[in-house]
Amino acid sequence: MTQLMDWQGQKLAEQLMQIMLLAFAVIAFSTGYLMASFQMMILTYAGGVVLTTLVTVPNWPFFNRHPLKWLDPCEIEKHPKPQPSTNVTPKKKPNKK
Repeated sequence: MTQLMDWQGQKLAEQLMQIMLLAFAVIAFSTGYLMASFQMMILTYAGGVVLTTLVTVPNWPFFNRHPLKWLDPCEIEKHPKPQPSTNVTPKKKPNKK
């Protein structure tokens, strides 16, 4: 069974993606401006997108530091699902005069 990325790992991947894309955007703009080359800017940013994808999309082990503990099926039977209470009285709205 494959391990899925945990919640903290998803948050870390999202933060890494945002930081890396912003950093590569700044680097690409600077490179393109200094070299006066739009093509170099696009290639630099495209390389950054590829590198960001390789870092954040695969399920690397450092994204799985906080695995979730799921209940076994036999434990579910021991803890029944709570039923909604039926003796809730609706609140009356005050009459506007």
